[in-house]
Amino acid sequence: MIRSLRNAARLLSLAGVLARNDALFVFDGIAAARPLVWLARPLVRRHTDRPGERLARALHDAGPSFVKFGQTLASRSDLLGEEISTDLAALQDRLPPFPFEHVRATIETEFDRPLESLYRSFDEQPVAAASIAQVHFAVDADGRDVAVKVLRPGIEKAFARDLELFFWIGELLDANMPTLRRLRLMESLQTLADSVTVEMDLRFEASAAAELAENFAGNDRFYVPAVDWTRTGRRVMTIERVIGIKIDERDKIIAAGHDPRTVLTHAAEAFFQQVFRDGFFHADLHAGNMFVRADGSVAVVDFGITGRLDRTSRRHLGEMLLAFLTRNWRRAAEVHFEAGWVPAEQSLDTFAQACRSIAEPILDKPQNEISIGRLLGQLFQVTETFDMQAQPQLLLLQKTMLLAEGTGRMLAPDANMWVLIRPLVEAWCAETLGPQARVRDAANDAASAFTRLPALVRRAERGFAVLADGQLRLDPESLRQLRGRDPGAVAGWLLAAVLAGVVIGLLAG
Repeated sequence: MIRSLRNAARLLSLAGVLARNDALFVFDGIAAARPLVWLARPLVRRHTDRPGERLARALHDAGPSFVKFGQTLASRSDLLGEEISTDLAALQDRLPPFPFEHVRATIETEFDRPLESLYRSFDEQPVAAASIAQVHFAVDADGRDVAVKVLRPGIEKAFARDLELFFWIGELLDANMPTLRRLRLMESLQTLADSVTVEMDLRFEASAAAELAENFAGNDRFYVPAVDWTRTGRRVMTIERVIGIKIDERDKIIAAGHDPRTVLTHAAEAFFQQVFRDGFFHADLHAGNMFVRADGSVAVVDFGITGRLDRTSRRHLGEMLLAFLTRNWRRAAEVHFEAGWVPAEQSLDTFAQACRSIAEPILDKPQNEISIGRLLGQLFQVTETFDMQAQPQLLLLQKTMLLAEGTGRMLAPDANMWVLIRPLVEAWCAETLGPQARVRDAANDAASAFTRLPALVRRAERGFAVLADGQLRLDPESLRQLRGRDPGAVAGWLLAAVLAGVVIGLLAG
């Protein structure tokens, strides 16, 4: 009861923020929210800009947690529509900086040493201030240029309080609006909570940077700065400073002697390899996190948001995209059914027709305007018709694709990142989706199953022991019926008995 009252009061406060920004439309269609809207309506201030812009402004005013929540919602075009999702994708995670004395206190508490013993010099003015942390440039004790990320004071408690509110609202929606359950709101909220938990411990971000660097070791086109582990802890991260031109500063990149199409090709290749080769990708590829270095390589920073895709999801995604790009609508639909994204009872032919209706308008555009991220976003919008469950891992990827494509258009407006890396895409498809790949995957699956065979046999033996001990008996009538059966039927019954032993062993194990 206390929890509900506390969250109800905070929800009323949030409704006031939404009203002042003319964003109460988020409660449209939610019957349980009508009293809340009625209470907040007198606070409404009319605005003429787009609904998504009004919602983005309201979330920014509501505080750091809501900025993160808005960025998560940006991937849910199936829930909010494409226009609002696009506006939320532009929601900038920028807040006023916190005082330097808090920075000093956090660093010295984290390492139990004076700041001056860790860094030769330290810029008191931050270069970036976001909802969770801010970044300062410094020179470490060995004379290397570094960037130091420091968590905001008290941010852990603030996010914990807001996450409790988000989950409380999610529980109410799940309980009162069963039609929304297919959207897996609670799973999306858990994804947000997991992401925030990782971002609250900067050692996890440092680890993500190190993993990405390992995946691209020896690649001279894509650069990941090195982590300084001796000056990295839970609330402080020190990483090599990246020197370069922001990737959206096209004129400066050209003036430095670099070809924008070549730079975009390098960035697109790296993104494709992250997603499809490694299954581990940087999920915050806006222009402020990507730089072009003097040698023309692309460097990335800020590893707080990353995503993962398992091998099966990567294969399904690759097959789906290949089917769309070759306009094989039936195959595109089949992949959704094979992956379990669309329930088996739905019509394959009707879903194939829906795939065509979504993709044709996008694929018929000029080459440089084709957006795979937009295609995926519109596909997710038809999920309600086919009772298709939301896939949180694909939603994060779709949001990242939109960011990457948008950044690419700023760099090279006349180019398309997917067209530029077509040979790489084709090579991956041949290696991963061709007949030889299927044989190899089948062999790997068989080998995996073989390694599990001893455990399965042990469990089966336990099941047979149960049969032998008389804990499971065949009905006498069943035994009488067996006597008059042909050998094939008897073999079937014996096989059933063997399977029963295996099942019992599995349950017992």
